Amino acid sequence: MTVRPAHLGDAEAVRAIRNHAVEHSTALWTDTPQSPAEGAAWLSTHIERGSAFVADVDGEVAGFAVYGPWRELDGYRHTVEDSVYVREGRHGLGIGSALLATLVTAAREAGHRVVVAGIEAENTASIRLHERFGFRHAGTLPEVGTKFGRRLDLALMRLALN
Repeated sequence: MTVRPAHLGDAEAVRAIRNHAVEHSTALWTDTPQSPAEGAAWLSTHIERGSAFVADVDGEVAGFAVYGPWRELDGYRHTVEDSVYVREGRHGLGIGSALLATLVTAAREAGHRVVVAGIEAENTASIRLHERFGFRHAGTLPEVGTKFGRRLDLALMRLALN
C-alpha cells in the first residue's frame, strides 16, 4: 500500500467510495450521491489545497482522506476537519490508519493547530481509529442529524497539533 497525494485521475474512485458511504452508512449525513462533475469539483478543491490523499493498493484506490476548513470564518483558519473513508471490503487492513497518519502530518506541516473529527456517535470503528492517533472526545451533540429514518448523535473529537 502506498499513500500519496490525490490527483484528478482519482476522482471517480474517490466518488465511488463516497457514494457507497452515502448510500449504505451513516458516515455522511446526506441522501444525495455525488454526480461525476460534483465529485471532480469536490476533490479538485482539496487537491488545490494540498489536503487530499489516497491509499493505492496494487493500482486501486482503496481509500481516501481529506481535510478542509472546520468553519468558514477566519477566526477558525487554524482548525480543520478530517474525513477518512476506506473502500468496502478493505476495512481492517490498516488503510484508515495509514491515511489518517498522512493527513495529520500534512495538516501539521501546513501550519494548522487543531484537527476536528465529527463522527456519528455509534461509529465505534472511526472513534477508535481517531483515539489511536490521540484525538480526544470533546463532546456529543444529541440528535443533530437524521438518516435512514433515525436521529443521529454527533461525537466531536479533537487533536491539538502543536
